[in-house]
Order: sequence, then C-alpha cells, then structure tokens
Amino acid sequence: MTRLNVLITAASRRVPLVRAFRAALTRAGVSGRVIVTDVNPLSPAVFEADRAYAVPLASTPSYLPELLSLCDLEDIGLVVPTIDDELPLFAAAESAFRSRGVLTAWSPAETVRICNDKYLTAMHLAAHGIAVARSVLPTERASDMGLPLFIKPRGGRGGIGAFPVRSERELAFFVDYVPEAVVQEYLDGPEFTIDVLCGLDGVPLSIVPRERVVIRAGVSDRGRTVNDPALIALAARVCRALRFAGPLNIQCRVHKGTPVVFEINARFSGGIPLTIAAGADFPAMLIDLALGREVRPQVGAFRDGLWMTNYETAIFLDEVQLASPPLRERPVPLQEVA
Repeated sequence: MTRLNVLITAASRRVPLVRAFRAALTRAGVSGRVIVTDVNPLSPAVFEADRAYAVPLASTPSYLPELLSLCDLEDIGLVVPTIDDELPLFAAAESAFRSRGVLTAWSPAETVRICNDKYLTAMHLAAHGIAVARSVLPTERASDMGLPLFIKPRGGRGGIGAFPVRSERELAFFVDYVPEAVVQEYLDGPEFTIDVLCGLDGVPLSIVPRERVVIRAGVSDRGRTVNDPALIALAARVCRALRFAGPLNIQCRVHKGTPVVFEINARFSGGIPLTIAAGADFPAMLIDLALGREVRPQVGAFRDGLWMTNYETAIFLDEVQLASPPLRERPVPLQEVA
C-alpha cells in the first residue's frame, strides 16, 4: 500500500484539520501518520495526532532546522503550515524541503511577503484593478477619508489588535496603541471568507466562499457556504494578481453590492472544516498532489447553503497521562541536519 506521512505544524487547536487529513488518507487508500508539532504539551491537537513533537517558537533560529530533521526522521511527504509567522521560513527553505521529497504546497516568498502585510496587500491588489479596502499608513491619511475607519496591525492575525474607529479621539489613541498600524476604510455589508486551493502551477483547483455570520476571536463561529459567481470570480482575479500554491483564504465584505477584499492569508483558514464538509476536500487534493496524482480543477463543485454552527469541546486528561504526554522531544541532533 502507498504510504504518506503528513506533518501539520503549530497544530494547537486544529483538531478538525488533523482529523480531515487522517480521513483523507483513508479515502485515498493511503497508509501513513498525521504528525503535528507544537510548543505546548496541552494543545488539543497533540492528543489527536498519531504522533506529536515539541518544537521551539517559529521566531527561534533552530525552528526550521528542527522541522527539517523531523521530516527526515518521520519520512514526511507533505507539510502543512498553519500560521503566518512560519510562512516566510517555509518559502525561503523550499529547496531544502523538496530535496527531502516533501511537497512544498505553500506560496512563493514574494506572495507571502505581500500577504503578511495588509498595507502591501492593499497596494498590490489596487495596482491590479481589484476592489480592495482603501488602506493607508497613519501618517498618510487623506482628508477625504472620513469616519468611521478601521485600524489593525499590518502583520496581525486572528483579529488581534483590530479596532473600529468612530472619532478623531479614538483614532489618535489607537494609532499610538496599535503597533505598525494600517488604517482602512470601514466596510459595511456581509463578511465572507473565500477558501482557495491552488495547484503548484498557481491555478485554482477549488474556490469556496463562506459567509461569516457570527465571528468569535477572529474565527467563524457560525457560517454558510455561498456559491456566488461574483465571489468566485474575485478569488480567481486575486490568483492571477498573485502567484499562490496550496491553500489560501481571502477575506472580504460585500460593500454596496460589490465584494471588496480587506486581507489575504496564504494558509488554511480557521473555518476550513465547513469548506471540507461541503465537499471541497482540500486535504485529499493535497495528498493526491503529494503522491503525484492528477488533480483537476473543481471550482464551484461544493454544497451550496451548508451551515456550520461551531461549539467548544474538550479532551479530558488524568495525572498519569500528563506525566507522560504524547508530545515528544525531537530525538535527532541539529548537527545531523543537512
């Protein structure tokens, strides 16, 4: 039987993603493990994965060498990054992963650089004629940018440090409070995330818009799939303006009847379980790509109007389990990494 081991990095709370990759391996007729890394031994995904490894923070110089050594140790064929901080490291080390037989299903370094900076994202999309929230640096605000506004960190994620601004007094406070801020026009209208999976050639294989009906901590708590041609066309235009590989998600609002982008994340979204449940099986497509199988575009092939209402669950552990958690220390010395 064909074998493929999948590594999901910074897995944290992404238990549904771990389960989705395990199920996709089974459906593909492939044996293998779903392995995760994390810095916290109590992260839920640690207890869901087939195997888990402790690694340092992505900002630590040893982070990338440790992941490469882990790829050697576990014969990894597919790596799935999950947080923005990692993406520049992965993009810069693409050849090191490829030399180990790992599918590098993440976007190129220039795309990552632009998408990890909300100001650069807005400038790039506007230059390509794509509707994007007007975005300026605090010192560049023009007199015609009236209130309300929205302020956020240029490199933030998960809604952290993002605030609506309704007065000049609030703006003055948040410009000082939010580090390296970008100021955007305030967009009214329903909010959407568009999940996209691109092949290694940059061609979209699947595009699934989701309305974010209720948002909690930056993640869709309740939402529904929407097979909207305008949203799908917007995503296709974005994929022509920037070269992507693997998963990405585009966040936008339908403002005065027009979908307007306000940020892009070159990774899986937090709400990806809804997209997978709707029949757009991104994990299965990535597994097929890693095995060298043909994956044909399936844009628009998903269940329309499927709702997700999310809830918290828990893993319960006793003291014996905590005394020997499944999170393993990396057993391969760093000097052995080529």
